[in-house]
Amino acid sequence: MSDQPAPPPDDLIESARLELPLLSLAQLDLVAEGEIAAVGEQLGASLSAEWLEDVRWLAGLRAKQLRERPQDRPWLLRPIIRREPGLPREAIGYLNFHAAPDRHGMAEVGYTLMPAARGKGYAIEAVRAAFDWATHVHGVRRFRASVAPDNERSLNLIGKLGFVQIGEQWDERDGLELVYELEV
Repeated sequence: MSDQPAPPPDDLIESARLELPLLSLAQLDLVAEGEIAAVGEQLGASLSAEWLEDVRWLAGLRAKQLRERPQDRPWLLRPIIRREPGLPREAIGYLNFHAAPDRHGMAEVGYTLMPAARGKGYAIEAVRAAFDWATHVHGVRRFRASVAPDNERSLNLIGKLGFVQIGEQWDERDGLELVYELEV
């Protein structure tokens, strides 16, 4: 038995091969500023320049959101850290919900994997772990995902999870997105 208390249920989501630690406001600010060395050290994982380039804008957005709506904290940015024996402990992507569940109890998920980590089942493992956490810790029963029509990997993933298309929308950053929902 460890002398260390277990982390609060919102601070760390785990699966067989992955950890999804919740970034603090200070860590979000550092990532948004491009200062990932200290964050990587705190997480005990390497954070690559490629990972930073992909996530930096989102870290800034989520830091601003956290300042405005502290209740969204558990739902925001989490690196996807691979922790498999024999492989480097590193961020291979990131996952977050767009905000706390809405008034209908629905949470929208977003995720990205670095190209070298794709095709190994990490994305579906991370999303399943996040959904399990949201369902068991927070009682969420409905999830949403918005996916570009040409994003075959994400369309395949949400199909495997049982999402159903309910419409489409225009996103200022990403363009046309197909909107899917899943009730668990």
